[in-house]
Amino acid sequence: MSTHLLSAALDAAERGWHVFPLRPGDKRPALHGEQACPGLGDCVGGHRKWEDRATVDPDRICRAWADRPFNIGLSTGPSGLVVVDLDMPKPNSSKGTPSGVTTFGALCERAGQAVPTTYRTRTASGGHHLYFTAPPGTRLSNSAGRLGKLIDTRAWGGYVVAAGSFTLTGPYAVTDATDPAPLPEWLYALLRPRQASRGLMAVPSTSRASRYAAAALKAERAAVAGAGEGARNWTLVRAARALGRFVASGDLSRSEVEEALNWGGLAAGLREKECAAAVTSALNWSIANNPTGRCA
Repeated sequence: MSTHLLSAALDAAERGWHVFPLRPGDKRPALHGEQACPGLGDCVGGHRKWEDRATVDPDRICRAWADRPFNIGLSTGPSGLVVVDLDMPKPNSSKGTPSGVTTFGALCERAGQAVPTTYRTRTASGGHHLYFTAPPGTRLSNSAGRLGKLIDTRAWGGYVVAAGSFTLTGPYAVTDATDPAPLPEWLYALLRPRQASRGLMAVPSTSRASRYAAAALKAERAAVAGAGEGARNWTLVRAARALGRFVASGDLSRSEVEEALNWGGLAAGLREKECAAAVTSALNWSIANNPTGRCA
């Protein structure tokens, strides 16, 4: 099994896809975390996460898979990929809940588009991964549910379990070996940050803002975008309440605060509707509790 997995990892690397080891029979990285980092080897200059350590170097891959049957993690961002993850309903889901495959088919139909033909794998749970090449010059982040229920995407900051891997529930196998197609423009339009007219990481205009307010807006947006799972909602609400006083004082417009925080929330993997609802509620609270923001 170790030889089979090594071969699959090398095949992925030959395509230019950056791989790293996952725990045998599991989907979790086999690499150490930041708290346990020994500061040796690749981490001698500071801890390097799995995205930084993913590689296409066959020598490194051969050494990593030499002794243990590691599953294969494929780092999507460095590989220039956007992977659409079509999941299956959980066992405790409501009866009749459609799968990600079904929902994605309906999304394509509403958009007047055929389901794209591209490199596709079947996951251990029975779902599907659709591989696309990322648009040149872009840096899309992961998304969760933005395209629909049980549809996630993996790009920068994300990874998928590559074909050839296996878990107790089954293998990951290629079902369509077609080369990855470019991400369709209509899908890119749904996934890109709304404000990205001059680059995906552009800072919203703050022509009326003081330097302090502008710096706060930038910092809070970055904090929300970088929040991990379990802290994303709290970070978003805290940021909106902190920035609401600048809206009340007139140093920032409400629309630019909403745009910045919604962008940050989406980048962190929150759904669009929950972002908008949380930001609206928190801003309303902050503005009500900071009615003027300035001395009379």
